[in-house]
Amino acid sequence: MTIAPPHPSGLPSTLSVGEVARRSGVAVSALHFYESKGLISSQRTQGQQRRYTRDVLRRVAVIRVAQRVGIPLARIAEALATLPATAAPSRDDWVRLSAMWRADLDARIAQLHALRDHLDDCIGCGCLSIEHCRLRNPNDTLGAQGPGARHLDPETVADAAPRA
Repeated sequence: MTIAPPHPSGLPSTLSVGEVARRSGVAVSALHFYESKGLISSQRTQGQQRRYTRDVLRRVAVIRVAQRVGIPLARIAEALATLPATAAPSRDDWVRLSAMWRADLDARIAQLHALRDHLDDCIGCGCLSIEHCRLRNPNDTLGAQGPGARHLDPETVADAAPRA
């Protein structure tokens, strides 16, 4: 690794993983995980120590905010891939990224409202596999498999989930 010139602020151009963790409030293990998923990147010193450019602090902030509102890491990675790799995301970048995620959030909010509104149907049933349970078995989609409780796999759950 070549030694990077000092940052215009006079501060070092690169940060150790510990410094990024301290300044971002994110555990070192989370930073390693983000790097393994391609969300952030580092350079290695001759001693194989990670060094991050200063823009990684803002990228980590974007990742954490997106995670906090429930954006899946795969969608975060897609969004970060649209940004320059060597520059901190700007306010305009954030406006664009958050607009991309707004429709997903609105759809999830609508789905949660629908689930909340049907939750009282389950009070007292005790099994969540009754013939017409609007949460566990919407539109009795599992009825074709015969009577009794059914173990739902993730694809079946997605196919049977109430549509917002």
